[in-house]
Amino acid sequence: MIAPEPSGGSSELSTYRGAYKISIAWLSAYATKNIAVDSSGEKAFASPSWGKIANIGGQQIIPSSLETIAVPAGIYDTIRIQWKTGGKISEVWVVDDFPYPIKASTWTQVSEGIAPQEYEFQLLDYKENVNSNPFTGITPTPVGEGVAEGCTQHYDLVDIKKTTKNHKYIIDLRYGPPDPASGCEIEWFISFKKPADETEFLNQVQYDIFVVDDKLTLPPIRTIAGEDGRDFLYSQSGQVHFSTIVKENAGTAHYVIWVYGLAPNFVVPPGEPDWLQIDIPIEGKLTPPPPPETSLDIPSWIKNNAGWWANDQIEDSDFVSGLQFLINQGIMKIPATTPGSGGSSDGIPSWIKNNAGWWANGQISDKDFVSGIQYLIENGIMKIA
Repeated sequence: MIAPEPSGGSSELSTYRGAYKISIAWLSAYATKNIAVDSSGEKAFASPSWGKIANIGGQQIIPSSLETIAVPAGIYDTIRIQWKTGGKISEVWVVDDFPYPIKASTWTQVSEGIAPQEYEFQLLDYKENVNSNPFTGITPTPVGEGVAEGCTQHYDLVDIKKTTKNHKYIIDLRYGPPDPASGCEIEWFISFKKPADETEFLNQVQYDIFVVDDKLTLPPIRTIAGEDGRDFLYSQSGQVHFSTIVKENAGTAHYVIWVYGLAPNFVVPPGEPDWLQIDIPIEGKLTPPPPPETSLDIPSWIKNNAGWWANDQIEDSDFVSGLQFLINQGIMKIPATTPGSGGSSDGIPSWIKNNAGWWANGQISDKDFVSGIQYLIENGIMKIA
């Protein structure tokens, strides 16, 4: 009876807490007994049924043979690991001390019908002792079309577990952020389960996500499958994770998880569809962030001059000469002014020297410093020829 309920932690850990509890309970089923109920004692780890997959034609996970197999990456001496579930034998070929499986063919566990393929892969390439950067020339995948800048990146997920309208399915749903903005993404985690057993995932689920109006009328305003050029979305294992872009305006958007039924891909499922409505509050469109400030192409010696002038190491006229250079080169744009004497500091406020020192030390930006100089010249406080 070792099945503790983990507690504490953040919402991001909820999935892992659940997996931990299920794992402990699974181990407990093989390793221990409740003596008060079953007096047969503990179940040995060496028992033939240790590691048995479920209870439907299941077999333990065991190494079955040594095999030499050829894949695009080369020829390998492997160990074949296999198990049987739902009438299908799943196989994975591995090599000792090698970081990846060489080949695999696994099948989804089902309680009825034909098990669909879960994974099938083989090693395509492998190189040892690679010293060059394998990502040279690789550019990051751009943000999806229509995704606005400034969207929430870190958020809690909303947890919803409900039966569908006609009680045919349980939908265990998590999405986030809780109140996405128009133009941003919603991240979906959806599990389709049996009402009779919430621990068993459905297989070969044909479904879609609709957006409907306030009267919940069909046809829907929007279908996620339709936007992808498909008639329906499909999940072999009953578990999906993907993101969609919010195209709805501010207010409450009526999303519907629409389940057409259970059938192999591209086969029309029998029976009537069922659904679950989810209302999600949508924020208004994000205000685009201001464009980043571009640094002015000001030569470094100008900053040196500013620092020296702030420390009274050069004359006002030397500093003004530097300003004249900025103006003549078009770096500082100001309206026409009458020439100044440039020979003394009369009329130049002391704070401009402070600004010059801060600018030289990188405490204020080029733009802020230039704006201060422009203000002085435009208002006739500083005159330069």
